[in-house]
Amino acid sequence: MDFGADPYSEYAWMRAEEPVRKVVEGKGLYGLLVTRYEDVRKLLTDPRMSKDPRNAPPDWQEAGKGRPLEDRTGLGTHLLTTDPPEHTRLRRLVSTAFTARRVEGLRDQVRDITDGLLDTLVPRGRADLISEFAFPLAITVICELLGVPKADQDVFRQWTKDFRRWTNTDSAQADRGDARPIGLRDLLEYLTDLVAKRRREPADGLVDALIAARDDDDRLNETELLSMLSLLLVGGFETTVNLIGNGTLALLRHPDELALLRDRPELLDSALEEMLRYDGSFETATWRFPLEPIEIAGTHIEKGHPVLLSLASANRDGARFPAPDDFDVARGDNAHVAFGRGAHFCLGAPLARLEGRIAFDGLLRRLPGLALAVPPGQLRWQRSLTIRGLEALPVTFDA
Repeated sequence: MDFGADPYSEYAWMRAEEPVRKVVEGKGLYGLLVTRYEDVRKLLTDPRMSKDPRNAPPDWQEAGKGRPLEDRTGLGTHLLTTDPPEHTRLRRLVSTAFTARRVEGLRDQVRDITDGLLDTLVPRGRADLISEFAFPLAITVICELLGVPKADQDVFRQWTKDFRRWTNTDSAQADRGDARPIGLRDLLEYLTDLVAKRRREPADGLVDALIAARDDDDRLNETELLSMLSLLLVGGFETTVNLIGNGTLALLRHPDELALLRDRPELLDSALEEMLRYDGSFETATWRFPLEPIEIAGTHIEKGHPVLLSLASANRDGARFPAPDDFDVARGDNAHVAFGRGAHFCLGAPLARLEGRIAFDGLLRRLPGLALAVPPGQLRWQRSLTIRGLEALPVTFDA
């Protein structure tokens, strides 16, 4: 499924004509795509919808997606591949470490990192807001959160770029050759060494908190710990990078809304929620597999048949949102599903909102005259089933 720069007209047709649509992605990977808001919202919390790919049909598993692929990389067991009670256990342990207080404690660091990046960009009058602002902001914050020493952060960024490229390829590309490319192998080896070092010499990062996390006598084992760190790493920076990139593009393509937000900065919180609704960081939620036959929008779905929930389509459903294709920074009652819902609600949502608010506050204050440096049609989007984000966002502004 590749809708390119603007999938939303296609989604509108699906919601009206074929709300549960057959899709094929990659070599042998298939499923049903659910597009209406109420159906997506319902299935996000339906306990019959498993997240464990081992409940998928054998031929789907052989296509190289889900836990079979993740097991070969050492990332097998985490919040996106487990169901209750295993998921409940993991979520409880991780939540004792990744707390709202820990996220809030990053506020001053996020502001300092944002200001430092903008100090470099402001005199130049042009920049790629993805590679020169959103990505370094997000990955530096993740490094600070995990407790990666500053001396290691540059090489850590490079490994993460390699990991990001690899996780955004289609299944056929990802399954060719070594399932763990050099950057990913190095990253996992680094995380393994970091965990070992923190066991010997505890510090105050999230790694230490995850090592210490326990519920009575229960705690994360080594594989679970590494899997969770990798998931937090990818999910943590991808959400923020795409929120900044997609949100800035939405503002630039709606100059009246950009001007309103500059005039009324108190609208920034509602503007962030509208950015997430209008063109969020994720196209779809990760795969689900019914544990029994179900029916959605008049369509019978067999046990185990792979299902994708289109967050992007649900967030533009006119049955839930008035004028859904309008970008309105003052929109109220914005019950979008950009971060999912229920037990699998995105763990990194508070961090993404914190970073997004500080980032846009800085961009609006310090980059007057902000404009696209290329026609919108020349922008390139990542090729990914799940992630929706720009490869680059070249802009100009008053130096």
